[in-house]
Amino acid sequence: MNTCISAVQHLRPLRGGAQSHLLKASDGACYVTKFQNNPQHIRVLANEMLATNLGLALGLPMPRVEVIEVSDWLIEHTEDLRIDLGGVKIPCCSGRQLGSLYVGSESPGMTFDYLPCELLQRVVNVGDFARILVLDKWTCNGDGRQAVFCRKTPRSQRYDATFIDQGYCFNASEWSFPNCPLRGVYANNCVYDLVTGWVAFEPALTRAEEMDSDAIWRCAAAIPEEWYEGDRDGLHRLAEALHHRRRAIRKLITEFRRSSRNPFPNWHDSPEHSAMPFAARDRSLEAQRL
Repeated sequence: MNTCISAVQHLRPLRGGAQSHLLKASDGACYVTKFQNNPQHIRVLANEMLATNLGLALGLPMPRVEVIEVSDWLIEHTEDLRIDLGGVKIPCCSGRQLGSLYVGSESPGMTFDYLPCELLQRVVNVGDFARILVLDKWTCNGDGRQAVFCRKTPRSQRYDATFIDQGYCFNASEWSFPNCPLRGVYANNCVYDLVTGWVAFEPALTRAEEMDSDAIWRCAAAIPEEWYEGDRDGLHRLAEALHHRRRAIRKLITEFRRSSRNPFPNWHDSPEHSAMPFAARDRSLEAQRL
């Protein structure tokens, strides 16, 4: 695959376990860039691309991801392009890295990575926190759900949520699926207040359950092979596992619903279940056997 964009300027280091950097690219956009030699694992780049592409296919608000070429010259001439490994700073790796389109604003007070509950009620697309559960349970996200919140104008009292950081999907570097009810969920229950039944997860839920293996593989096909250490058989097995797990999504959401978190206090089970299409009920029953 030919890389279509390249890094032209380093803007600043960013917070987070992957020690990403904000880079300006040849297309004029800015990208949160994860490097191959990040402290977490090289596979988090592959995870980010695959899970984000799946999320976009489900209609979820996520920044697009690109392969971004970072040159030796830029690294050699940028003192801050470094990774801290156990207190030792080493240069970031050159070559093809993972770029996630930067959705924030450079203006102070416009972008936040945390909002208290009273402000979460002002998130325009708060309903998407239920829909992102479809992706996080499907892909076994081992991290808490991450989001950023942006105001479009300084005077606006409303926020838009964008979901970021899919690197720990597929259990990070393990590419396995150790399901746990409280993994891959948002820290604050109030984002789930509008959930009254299965309809809250649509249309993402139906899109995931109906996604065929070819569509899943298309989400993975553009991943550079060095990001998964050349293990193409492993990537195929991952795609096959995702295809198989589609029918377990309802079961996994149900396990979260019944957890000690009690995340959906306004869920009305009987009316919703009786209204569920027979095909969906069949899928739900089959999922219990997976």
